[in-house]
Amino acid sequence: MPTRLKRPAFWRHVAVALGLIAFQGYLGYSVVTGQFGIESQDVLEAEIDELSAASGALQADIDSFRHRIELFQTTRMDPDLVSERARALLSMAQADDIVVMVDPATGKPYSSSDLISTTDKLTGIIESGID
Repeated sequence: MPTRLKRPAFWRHVAVALGLIAFQGYLGYSVVTGQFGIESQDVLEAEIDELSAASGALQADIDSFRHRIELFQTTRMDPDLVSERARALLSMAQADDIVVMVDPATGKPYSSSDLISTTDKLTGIIESGID
């Protein structure tokens, strides 16, 4: 009995080749325009630069707060500086303190030549609440 081998169809090979070429085209398109493709690398690098700048600013804030927290340690606090700062914030003075009045407009201290009019000026400034 003779056996006859069936030759595969030509179109089957063409269909497989076209399917592989289409798949390679899809992969090539994804390399160029995909989420992690060549074009999106610029966007990702810009985001990295933006986030690193924000990270640097946040790290500076963290360092600032850490420094301020370290100043509250009892071994590092100077009682004189604490009392001076508290009295300055509360606008209080002790009897042995020397108070220098400063003109808020110019930033210069009042001189003794302004002594006559200093009381009137300072009273107006104090009553108006200007620091």
